Formats: sequence, C-alpha cells, structure tokens
Amino acid sequence: MIRVITVAVLAGAAVFAGGGAWADGDSPFFTFKDRRITESSGLAVSPTRKNVYYTHNDSSAGPVFFAVGSNGRTRATFTLQGAAARDWEGMAASRDPETGAGVLWFADIGDNFDGAWPDISVYKVTEPTTLRDAVLPAVRYRFRYEDGGHNAEGVMVHPRTGRLYIVSKEFSGSVYAAPKRLRTDKVNVLRKVGSAPIMATDAAYAPDGSSFVIRTYFSATVYRAPGDQIARVSMPPLEQAESIAYTADGRALLTGSEGVGSPVYRVPLPPEVLRETTPKPAPTPTAARSSEGATTTLVADTKADEDAGVPSSVVAAWLAVAAGATGVITFIARRTR
Repeated sequence: MIRVITVAVLAGAAVFAGGGAWADGDSPFFTFKDRRITESSGLAVSPTRKNVYYTHNDSSAGPVFFAVGSNGRTRATFTLQGAAARDWEGMAASRDPETGAGVLWFADIGDNFDGAWPDISVYKVTEPTTLRDAVLPAVRYRFRYEDGGHNAEGVMVHPRTGRLYIVSKEFSGSVYAAPKRLRTDKVNVLRKVGSAPIMATDAAYAPDGSSFVIRTYFSATVYRAPGDQIARVSMPPLEQAESIAYTADGRALLTGSEGVGSPVYRVPLPPEVLRETTPKPAPTPTAARSSEGATTTLVADTKADEDAGVPSSVVAAWLAVAAGATGVITFIARRTR
C-alpha cells in the first residue's frame, strides 16, 4: 500500500470534492485500540450484532480479521482456515437470504501492477456465532475480469440479491458484477456494469439495497445503481482514506484509515441522499367527477427530482487536481511495494 501521500495535493483535491462539509462532531466515532491493527483496509458492520464492527489488515498480515466494539477494543480475533492474504483490500457483510445468518466477505483483490495476477480471490465466511478467538472455515471464489487485469480495493454485496461487485482503483475506474451464482470449481468472470470515481479505495451497499457508496481518497459518492449518481459526500480529513461502510440504520457512513490507533469517523448522510433513497409510497388513486357526472380515476402526478449537478468549472478544476494526485499516488505505489 501507499504509505505516503502528498498533503498539499490532497488538500487541494479536497476543495473540489463537493458535497459540503461533513458533520458529526470533530471526534472519531471510535479509534482502534489493538496495536495489531496496523493497516485497517476493510470495514464492515455486523449484520446480526449491535455495536460490533469488523476490520482486517492489508497485505502485511495473514488471513486474519478482528471483531471490534464501539469503544474500539478488540473483542475477538479470527483466522480463515486454508486462506491466503496476498493483498486483502476490502470486506463486506451480508445476510444469507435463506437462513438469515450473517456472512462476511474478504477480498484479496489488490494488484498494484494492474494485471500481474492471473486471477483474484474473495473468501466467504459465515459470521461467527460467538465472539471468541477461533479458526473459521472459508469458501474461496476465484475471479478474472472480462477486459483484463485491474487493481481494485472495493467490494460490496447487494443485501437483497446477494450479488457481489468489485470496484477497481484506477484513474478511470469501473464497477464489475460477479455472476449471480458463484462457482468454486472454475474462475468466475467479472463483467463491467458501470464507471467508478478516480482511485476508489472502498465501496459498500446500504442495508436496504436502495443505494451504494464508493469511497476515494478525497470524498465519497452515493449511487442508486451503477452510473446513476445521487450525490457526492464530503469526508473527514484522514491520513489515508481506506474504508467505508453504512451504519446499521443506513443513515450514516463509517470511514476509516490505516495506521496504528487509526480512527473511524461517522458521517451522517445529507438530507437529499436520505430523501432520494427512502422508498416512496405508491400513488393513491383519487376519484373525481367529470363534467358529464361520470366518475373518473386520477393518479397523482409525480415529477422526478432534478439532478443537482456540479458546475463545469468546478469539475474541470477538480479533475486537474485529481490528475496530479493520481500521478503522485501511482508513482509512490510503484516505489513502495
């Protein structure tokens, strides 16, 4: 992973990140207390337990993840049996649609040479029923991209369909969908279904499946579906923005960074995002009498919200700064691996 990022470049890019200032107090939601958590690269909220959060280190550690409480203290450490940790970059949490059990996904998808590996892997683990150190069995799924190798750090799973998605980390990134049914006896093909922001570092689905978010070094963007953007959300300044997840109620985002004692911040979603992602009731037919006295049915007329958009001048300035940041990031990445 990149361990140094030019502060001036990031500060300049943040000016054009959009979405207004983030707000939930200046203090972190919690800080990781366990000194073994040195490079928190993935973050997920337990789908079955209140106030339990999961994280894992980057490629510097083995196939291990941590269950952490809302006070930042580790409650249990788990090791995946028979798994490898070549370059773990993200994780996701979901529920089994048949049993309701929690499911955790760990994405070994980092590739700083954009195609050096013939395939990538994602491990599926049933969420442990007790918070006690243990070794857990894991199912490995192998993947390849339909259009060649990519570096990626984002993984997300749709809570309703169970479909897995990978988000590449590139100047011109993409969202890739896995097959509806994953196979363990063959390499699964990831197909491009949309674009992603510059240098995406993580992604997550909302608990109700109404939207998803993609994190970058500079901000986060919420989408209804691939290519259908709702809004950009400002993020707190972090040494190296690595992870993002929705809170259990879907009304805020959690975002974290690397480093020993790294913080996790809670960022409330803007009102316009909550408004756009709240299920709308079906229009209620109303009766009205025509001039001839006959009863006709009228359906309430609905108008789609206009796209707020971003001024072209701001977009141009942001892209110029982001391009500089990308060059710095890519240069450092190639020198520090």
